[in-house]
Amino acid sequence: MKIFYSEEHRKHYPPFEVFDGGIRVPYYENPDRMDQILSALNKTDWAELTEPKDFGLDPILAVHDQGYINFLASCWTEWLASEPEVAAAPEQHAFLPATFALRRKSRPTSSLRGRGGYYIMDLSACIVEATYKAALASANCALSTAEFVLKNSTNAFALCRPPGHHSGKDYAGGYCFINNAAVTANWLSSKGKVALLDIDYHAGNGTQDIFYERDDVLTISIHGDPDFEYPHYIGFADETGEGVGLGFHKNFPLPKDTGDEQYLSTLDEALSMIRDFAPEHLVLSTGMDAYDGDPLGTFHVTQNGFNEMGKRISSLNLPTAIIMEGGYANEALGNNLTTLLKTFR
Repeated sequence: MKIFYSEEHRKHYPPFEVFDGGIRVPYYENPDRMDQILSALNKTDWAELTEPKDFGLDPILAVHDQGYINFLASCWTEWLASEPEVAAAPEQHAFLPATFALRRKSRPTSSLRGRGGYYIMDLSACIVEATYKAALASANCALSTAEFVLKNSTNAFALCRPPGHHSGKDYAGGYCFINNAAVTANWLSSKGKVALLDIDYHAGNGTQDIFYERDDVLTISIHGDPDFEYPHYIGFADETGEGVGLGFHKNFPLPKDTGDEQYLSTLDEALSMIRDFAPEHLVLSTGMDAYDGDPLGTFHVTQNGFNEMGKRISSLNLPTAIIMEGGYANEALGNNLTTLLKTFR
């Protein structure tokens, strides 16, 4: 299997994040995640790692707001220039907003802190010096995967870091800065209908935001119910699209302690919707945080469950761009992922 990966991600390593309740903790979305996956892939006889190519900004700006991308590109250098304390010890700092935009019509300001609160939705999307370059490389991994899938009518995997599905048209959140899966799906949509299935434990709020008024990309997310789980304000069952997109988005919010049986039953419903939609391509937002024991999840999906998920999804027989999202039980992450990936060979 062709796997697109870039070492550019390693320098995106914020020294902390601010977790639930205001506690400063080590950054969960860290380079060790990729090392665990790479270690597992290197033990297989089918993983072929390849550097991504550079697609430029056009495919990204087809999905994301120009002002938001400009903010990601300039945030760190602006902050260094305005904060002598940060410039003196940049490795100890990460940019986070102090205020957030209210639930009314708002706009970005000339203030960096004001733009931070407008373009960042939470305290886990920490920006450091290499964040923007890492996000661009991650998007290029996804786009390279899309191009390979299109040209070869087969499956391929984008080992993306940072992940993307919490990033909306003009905001970062949940460790995500550029929505890799959405960029991929949008790029493929010019070639025909696309289905995007999100199996990450957390609702794909950014993906929902981007495609909510479109009917050429069917988006489906299976996740922890936002009544108790991040991102809390989106991902409910009655959110099904707007305008021409009405009926082309589906959320499957599931309760705490969901295990293999309930998850797979829900997956079967999602796959039935995809078959009815009859897309030319599938984009799979592949989070492994539904795993039993993931520190950021409450589900109990087993490694056998991931194997069965892969079998059922691959049975669609669609050329599939598999895009890495979350998963934070690092010791099990590589084996869980390769268990799923091998079903697409």
